[in-house]
Amino acid sequence: MLMDGRETAKELKKKIKMEIDDIKRIYGVTPTVASILVGNDPASEVYANSQIKSYQDLGIETQKYFFSGEISEAYLLNLIDKLNKDTEVDGIMINLPLPSQISATKVLNKIKLVKDVDGFKAENLGLLFQNSEDFISPSTPAGIMELIKAYEIDLEGKDVVVVGRSNIVGKPVAALVLNSHGTVTICNSHTKNLSEKTKMADVLISAVGRPKFITEDMVKDGAVVIDVGINRVNGKLEGDVDFENVKNKTSYITPVPGGVGAMTVAMLLSNILKAFKANRGII
Repeated sequence: MLMDGRETAKELKKKIKMEIDDIKRIYGVTPTVASILVGNDPASEVYANSQIKSYQDLGIETQKYFFSGEISEAYLLNLIDKLNKDTEVDGIMINLPLPSQISATKVLNKIKLVKDVDGFKAENLGLLFQNSEDFISPSTPAGIMELIKAYEIDLEGKDVVVVGRSNIVGKPVAALVLNSHGTVTICNSHTKNLSEKTKMADVLISAVGRPKFITEDMVKDGAVVIDVGINRVNGKLEGDVDFENVKNKTSYITPVPGGVGAMTVAMLLSNILKAFKANRGII
């Protein structure tokens, strides 16, 4: 069965908008997000503008800070400090990557915890691993978990294999699966006998960024396959999974596009709502 990320995201956005509208009506306040983009990376610019369009659709106000790639790290850190102190700003969204003269780690960790709507601050990731209710999850891992929940897939006791160990997807999604009582194996480019491990997976999550990397012989019959990869091949988007050859072996599988990618912005919006309520003291 196809796991329709677009439809799931659409339903989630409806619920978020309803809650934002209710808060506006009752409390007379509106969520505001600072969207920061440094440089001219085309993919980042498309994603940033997609976010802003979604903000507008849901009634979220935006402060847009798009800079050339020449700004200094000190300038960006000073801006974040001002936004941290601004009581009208509920979230700060840093679009990655940043230019080489700016430390992404330093910038992300400068964001006030309650305004870290993309969930990459070290403190947020620590709270995630502690399974604290106060953490804000990175958007893509949160989207994976929300999609699994929407299709009523129980992770308890399941063998879950994550291919890819990035701080953006691999590591945080492994923690979220552990928090849901799944048994996790994290693989990477140095893993020996990778296919032997992936073939043991009840749930296989691939986030390696290599088109058609996961082939039919690497997947167990009846597995759930979550494809996080977004690879552009000859002008067309392809996932990490050889979809046409793998789909008939699975019980559930996400398409590319229309799967996890569609959920990422939806979960960012969910994170903004959570930060907005925390900043404004709304229960």
